[in-house]
Amino acid sequence: MKRQIIAIGGGGFGRNPGEGIIENYILEQSDVNKPKVCFIPTATGDDEGYKESYYSTFSMFDCDPVHLDFFKRTPDLESLILNQDIIFVGGGNTKSMLAVWKDWKLDKLLKIAYQKGTIMCGVSAGAICWFESGITDSWAEELKIMSCLGFVNDVCCPHYDEEPERRPTVHKLIKDQEIDSCIAIDGGCALHLINEDAYRSIVFSENKNAFHVSMKNNLVNEVPYPSVDIF
Repeated sequence: MKRQIIAIGGGGFGRNPGEGIIENYILEQSDVNKPKVCFIPTATGDDEGYKESYYSTFSMFDCDPVHLDFFKRTPDLESLILNQDIIFVGGGNTKSMLAVWKDWKLDKLLKIAYQKGTIMCGVSAGAICWFESGITDSWAEELKIMSCLGFVNDVCCPHYDEEPERRPTVHKLIKDQEIDSCIAIDGGCALHLINEDAYRSIVFSENKNAFHVSMKNNLVNEVPYPSVDIF
C-alpha cells in the first residue's frame, strides 16, 4: 500500500479560498473517483471562517468534503477517520492541536489510516505534524522544536521564505548541532512524500521550493528537491 504525505509550507484555501491549485493536486493523487476528504481545523480551535474557506474550495471539485470538530460535540472518530481517502490538517497552534488529538487518541487513528493508504496532508501545523519533529511558533516568544507524530523520521519547518525568523532559526539549530538536518518548505510550495521519502516539491506560486538543509564542509547547505510547477 502506497503511503503519501503532502506537506504544504504556506498558502492554499486558508489564504486564497476558491483558488484550489494545491487542493486539486492533492485530489489527483487519490485513486478514488470521488475521494472523501476530512478537514481537521483543531489548530485554530475549529475556526468557522477556516471551515467556510475549506468548503468553498473543495466544493469546486468532484469530492466528498467533511470536517472534524473537537470543540463541539465530537463524532465517532474511528468511523469518521478510517472512512476517509484524504485527511487535510489546517494551520495554527501545533502544540495545542497535538495535545487535543492525543487526549482523544486521534493520533493512533491517523497512524492506522496512513498505513492503510489514506493521503495525509495539511499546511503549516498540518504539514509539520506528520514528522518526528517540527519547528513551530506555538510559543509566542520564539520558534521552538517540538515532537510531533513521527510518521516521517525527520524535522520539518514551514513558511521557510515567508517569515523572517524561519531561515536563521533553522541554520542556527543545524550549526549548534541541535538537529542534523531539516526539511524546509516555502510558502506556495508543498513537499510530496511517498513511503516516507521525499518525492518532489509541488510549486503552486512563483519562485518557491522545498529544501533539504544540512551541514556540508562546515557550512549550512540548502539543496532544493526536484520540483514541478502546477500554477
